[in-house]
Amino acid sequence: MIIEQPARFLRWLYPHALWRMDPSQRSVYLTFDDGPIPEATPYVLDVLDSLDIKATFFMVGDNARRYPHLLEEVRRRGHRIGNHTYNHIGGFRWFSWKYLGNVQRAEEILETGKLFRPPHGWMKLMQYRVMRATGWRVVMWDLVTRDYSNRLTAEEVLENVKRYTRNGSIITFHDSLKSIDKLKEILPEALLWIKGQGYEFKVFD
Repeated sequence: MIIEQPARFLRWLYPHALWRMDPSQRSVYLTFDDGPIPEATPYVLDVLDSLDIKATFFMVGDNARRYPHLLEEVRRRGHRIGNHTYNHIGGFRWFSWKYLGNVQRAEEILETGKLFRPPHGWMKLMQYRVMRATGWRVVMWDLVTRDYSNRLTAEEVLENVKRYTRNGSIITFHDSLKSIDKLKEILPEALLWIKGQGYEFKVFD
């Protein structure tokens, strides 16, 4: 649970980040990180279309540069785009000015309207404060499914969805090479289960 749902100290470190949306509403916010790539993103888009669900894709800028048709296809199908840095870099390993420059480089391609998720879910406090001061919305998560983990089976990823989804959850999957085999096994079932529990799927404004 420490991994699937963020620890309280992380929420304390980034108090104005979006961790969970309105807990009084029967709704969830579905997100996909690390794409777009041809091996995963088209499959995810087709599943979402088949179930009439919209999601937010936090994209790596360099992937969008290499596959601009996928960036445009995600937009064309009515999904929201978010910024996940240009090179999927962790903030702790970079000088703040370099990290923020990497985010801005991605933004020039993605044009997200300043919607951002830091890779790995952390960044230096200086980076976070500068982004907040310059109008960025930082989106974390209430549930990370761990679809990327080679220690979990597809069924265990599905169980994470069923165990931790709740009102206002920001749910994180990945349209990545590490995740696609599990997604092909359980993504439709997971989304149908969420729908069956009466949740509405929303995207960020």
